[in-house]
This record gives sequence, structure tokens and C-alpha cells, in this order.
Amino acid sequence: MAIKVRAIRSFSMNHSGALKRRGYKVFSRSKNAPQVKRLISLGLWWGLWISLMLVGLALANWQWQRAAEKTELLTQWAATEMLYNPVIEPENLAQVTLTGRFLAEETLWLDNRVLQGQVGVAVLTPFLADSGHWWLIQRGFIPTVVDRRVEPEVDTPEASLEVRGYWQTLQQGNLVFGDNREGNRLQSIALSPWSHLSAPHFQGVVHQNAGDGQLAAWWKPSQMPPERHIAYAVQWLCLALLALVVAVIGHRVLYCKTCQQDNV
Repeated sequence: MAIKVRAIRSFSMNHSGALKRRGYKVFSRSKNAPQVKRLISLGLWWGLWISLMLVGLALANWQWQRAAEKTELLTQWAATEMLYNPVIEPENLAQVTLTGRFLAEETLWLDNRVLQGQVGVAVLTPFLADSGHWWLIQRGFIPTVVDRRVEPEVDTPEASLEVRGYWQTLQQGNLVFGDNREGNRLQSIALSPWSHLSAPHFQGVVHQNAGDGQLAAWWKPSQMPPERHIAYAVQWLCLALLALVVAVIGHRVLYCKTCQQDNV
């Protein structure tokens, strides 16, 4: 076998010159190696930057979709009609007016709220409506002291009254690390702490914006406006364009550099 390999090599070396004189191209591994190396380098270069461009375009598209969703949400919020003591569950973000009384002794605190740089809690008080249902009312924000052992205090009307606000349907399975309840504080809004109340209820909360017992409003249907999502989308588009520019410039530099090396 070794004799055959040496014979083939000898034949190719002896006849390469004759093949060149007759117009045939004789390929050399040593001469093709720089070209292969250049192609591999350019392939890796474009693969990297095309991946970054695709990521930027995908994130920009996602932000555009989020902006459209927020715009639709705000439009729905502004167009809802007022419901008076509803006996069936309202649609999400519907405006409701309730008459009845607060269950002050059932008040709990929605922890870790921030309003104008002040840390505090939102007040959650069940409301027994004249319709026979009880509703969870998010009454607004109150500031708290740093020492969490100090229980917040709030005045709650005891007489029959009227409250108005926006209904928010609660989704199941909110992400909470650890226990949702710590003493009288909740990490997220849930109805389970009031499961002992016998009156019927709906799976949601009314964010009060008018009526007795209202406190400083902090809740919004969308914490991030559509304009911010659009700004993020433009940023991702700019990054994708920047990746394209860098890819083109780098291609030229890398190509010229390898060409100079090949000529040397």
C-alpha cells in the first residue's frame, strides 16, 4: 500500500508540469488553504452579525406588538360604560358604581407600592354591596415607615356609601416568591385571604377612583405607556442597523487583509 501511495505522488509530481503546459489547472493544497481560511472567517463573521440583526429585528417587532396591545387596552379603558351594582361579573376594565358598606375589620395591605418616590402600601378593603355580593376594593396608597413592625393605619367609613372605580379581572397564578401573605401584608392581590366571607363574589378587584374612603390613587391599567414601547422598538431597530453597518465594514477590512496576506 505504501508503494502505491509513493507511486501516485511520484506520478503527480512528474506530470504536473506537463499538465500545466497543456492548459490544465493543477490545484495545490497549500495554495487553496488561504482561500478556504478566508471563506471560513467571512462565514463566521457574517453568521455572528446576521444573528445579532435578527435578534434586534425580533425584539423591535415584539415591542411594536406590545405598543399596539397597550393602545388597545387604553382605548378599551376609556370607552367602558358605567355599571351600577352589577350582579354578573363585569368585563375587564369596566367602570362600576357600588353602594353598600366597607368591612373595615377585613382590611389588608398590598405591600411594596411606590407613589412619587414614597414607599408605602395600597389599602385593600372588602365591600359588601347592596346587591348581596362582596367586592374587593383597592382604595389607594398610604405611605409607611421603614420599620415593618409598625402596622399601617387608615380611617374607614362605617356608614352606607357609594364607591366608583375600575374593575380588574385577576389572573390565576401570579408569580410570587415565597408566601403571598406576611401578617396583614400581601405581595400581590389575591382573594384567598377573604375566602371565609360567605357572600358571593367575583374574581377581581375594583380600583377606587371616587367616593368615600378613597385614598391617593396610584394604579393605572398600564404601567408602561405605548410611547415607551415604541421608543424601545426604535432602539432595537437602530441596533440592528448598527450591526449591519459593522458587518459590512468588517467584511471589507477582513477581506482586504486576507487578500494582502495571500499576495504576500
